[in-house]
Amino acid sequence: MAAAARAPNTQPHIPVLFDSILDACTPIEGVWLDGTFGAGGYARGLLDAGAAKVFGVDRDPVVFEMARAWLVGYGDRLQLVEGTFSDLDALAGEALDGVVLDLGVSSMQLDQAERGFSFMSDGPLDMRMSGAGVSAANVVADASEAMLADILYHYGEERAARTIARAIVKTRQDSPIETTGALVRIVEAVLPRPKPGASHPATRTFQALRIAVNDEFGQLAAGLEAAERALKPGGWLAVVSFHSLEDRVVKRFFQARSGKMGGVSRYQPEKAAEAPRFEARNKSIPPSADEVARNSRSRSAKLRVGRRTDAEAGPVDRSKLGLPKEVSV
Repeated sequence: MAAAARAPNTQPHIPVLFDSILDACTPIEGVWLDGTFGAGGYARGLLDAGAAKVFGVDRDPVVFEMARAWLVGYGDRLQLVEGTFSDLDALAGEALDGVVLDLGVSSMQLDQAERGFSFMSDGPLDMRMSGAGVSAANVVADASEAMLADILYHYGEERAARTIARAIVKTRQDSPIETTGALVRIVEAVLPRPKPGASHPATRTFQALRIAVNDEFGQLAAGLEAAERALKPGGWLAVVSFHSLEDRVVKRFFQARSGKMGGVSRYQPEKAAEAPRFEARNKSIPPSADEVARNSRSRSAKLRVGRRTDAEAGPVDRSKLGLPKEVSV
């Protein structure tokens, strides 16, 4: 069954590191959940590789409209559910054999200028994955200079956070910042021109605002906890991340839940060892050179995989997960 999933992908949006997921989680069988459905690449691949049923979860209602043309071919083996993967255990309503999470913004959303995720094309400064709540334009218009700097620094690791925040506040005093192009011009005006091969100056700013608008780290922590609750003993959790902040959280979650966290002071009272909830790989899995050549989006991706034990799910100490400082918008 897996061989069929490895056939050349003719879809416009290729699921990142999917062959690596197949290799790590073989055999693909039973009930799986794709917590970031997007264009459906992972869900379709899992079904073609042998999954009996897949729940496709996404907070963006637009993706389900786009899937109508092809989902009928899978019948009731594919069930689409609108919601966030932080609630995946409740949304599935049954024990799972596997969960796949592809973090961050999808290439499909980046390609839609009207969604406001990309600095490569001009559009409304939105960035809301669900289309509801506070937009990036609202944050840029209303947040204080200090809050903007915190967002850019903690969620984008932007060294020039204060400089950019100051420029945003100065600009909005004269005219509202309502488009992606307007924000790009502000960032480009205060940062040096990038060297050949370097990322665009606005990359970190856009990443930071998107994370803040969509509470991505709160969702990630809750989603990992929900996966632990939902997975059967022997079930797989596969998480694809795209930047170091995400990967750090996933890495530390697996370390903490597999009993490999370490770092306890010898002067602290000893605690009874908890039964590990996951058996986790020690290293992340990067894309192959061939995959990067076929799909440039995979360049920064990392896959981490863990297998659920039969230990009962329990509370997670989020202070051990390396989450960045929370900045509420």
